[in-house]
Amino acid sequence: MTSPSRRAVLQRRVRMIVAATIVYNLIEAAVALTAGAVASSVALIGFGLDSTIEVLSAAAVAWQFTRQDPERWERGTLRVIAVAFFALAAYVVTSSTFALVGGAAAEHSTVGIVLTALSVAIMPLLSFAERRAGRELGSATAIADSKQTLVCTYLSAAVLVGLVLNSWLGWWWADAAAGMVIAVFAVREGTEAWRGDACATSAGMILEPEHEHDQQHEIEHDHEHGR
Repeated sequence: MTSPSRRAVLQRRVRMIVAATIVYNLIEAAVALTAGAVASSVALIGFGLDSTIEVLSAAAVAWQFTRQDPERWERGTLRVIAVAFFALAAYVVTSSTFALVGGAAAEHSTVGIVLTALSVAIMPLLSFAERRAGRELGSATAIADSKQTLVCTYLSAAVLVGLVLNSWLGWWWADAAAGMVIAVFAVREGTEAWRGDACATSAGMILEPEHEHDQQHEIEHDHEHGR
């Protein structure tokens, strides 16, 4: 059984990992959107928008937990997140289709390749660290969130492959194909949020230890009063 002091250390570790993930996503979104606009890359723009929505979803859940009755706002919050992902999927599919039909090739993007390569290298490390701490804590939420981070790695890899094939082999359609992959991921994320399966959000992981403490305090209070 994990001691209270060890649990406190692990909870702080999870919060630090999650905070680092959110900060990285913010930087990733800004760089990807800028590089995508410069290179006219559907894949990079979609990648940046996906990162933006991930951060906004965390912010939305954080806002939800500032309300007096968080559960009351849960369904609405998740529906907003779902619609954002569906809108992203529609945008990417439309843009990718126009690119494929019109034969529009994205330009080479060194920044985009470096960014997605870094994501492929960094995201698995964050996922492993969070999953390891989550298992020791016995936190299903931390483990689920670590799996979500790993999914982001697959998305980064798909975009990286598309950028490399376009730049090195001249496969102009690869960028649009990578955009379609992003659309699939976006529909998946949106569907889970719409169904209410998106409990393992980054904001939720930051807030979870505080609520665990509140619940424990309530249990001790009830025990003292013989309830």
